[in-house]
Amino acid sequence: MSQVEKIYSPKSKMKMTIRNLNFFYGHSQALYDISMDIAENHVTALIGPSGCGKSTFLRTLNRMNDTIPGARLDGEIKLDDTDIYRDIRDVSTIRTRVGMVFQKSNPFPKSIFDNIAYGLRVNGISDRGVITEAVEDTLKRAFLWDEVKDKLSTSAYMISGGQQQRLCIARALAVRPEVLLMDEPASALDPVSTSKIEDLIGELKKNYTIVIVTHNMQQAARISDFTGFFYEGYLVEFSLTKKIFTKPILKKTEDYITGRFG
Repeated sequence: MSQVEKIYSPKSKMKMTIRNLNFFYGHSQALYDISMDIAENHVTALIGPSGCGKSTFLRTLNRMNDTIPGARLDGEIKLDDTDIYRDIRDVSTIRTRVGMVFQKSNPFPKSIFDNIAYGLRVNGISDRGVITEAVEDTLKRAFLWDEVKDKLSTSAYMISGGQQQRLCIARALAVRPEVLLMDEPASALDPVSTSKIEDLIGELKKNYTIVIVTHNMQQAARISDFTGFFYEGYLVEFSLTKKIFTKPILKKTEDYITGRFG
């Protein structure tokens, strides 16, 4: 059912490789035989109608689905050369290397400073100077430092929704992940805040590999290098974003892109 092209140049390093992935919620199968490559320092967008498996797939990439009773997975997901299901016992290890930002901003009920410092402390960093430097650096990488530098002790709930989402991105970046997963990170934001998130993603891909789920096809076209179209648990088509949006191979992809369904 799927059309997955070998589209990467020899110079593109694969950060994650997925092969023959099937995923089940109990007896119900949610993903079918998915294989794709995620290129390092690029943005990969996942599109498709609601309930098609995009977010389920995204959560397999850092074992977030492990928390769901009865969930199970067949197939292989590698981060560099490490199979994240067979070779890693401690899931916190993979979640440090593969961070996640959710659809709804979810800052901790702490100060802006302590939201960023939390992951550092959990990872054993206690030196106040080191933490302070890391908090500033991380907020700068999230394009948020200039807006909050004079209110680091303020509750994270006191800043705007768009700022909260960038704070959550900064919190994920604080532990220096290699891959950043983003599940509809701008869907609840106004156009100005959405634009800031998109600009941030464009800057972050210089240093991180990004996989984003979005319902906004214009957003996928603007910010991603590669796009995968999911439908009913299958990866229908995966290619360069420009090709997906201008010259898809399959009619089902074209019908979705042009708004005939979904």
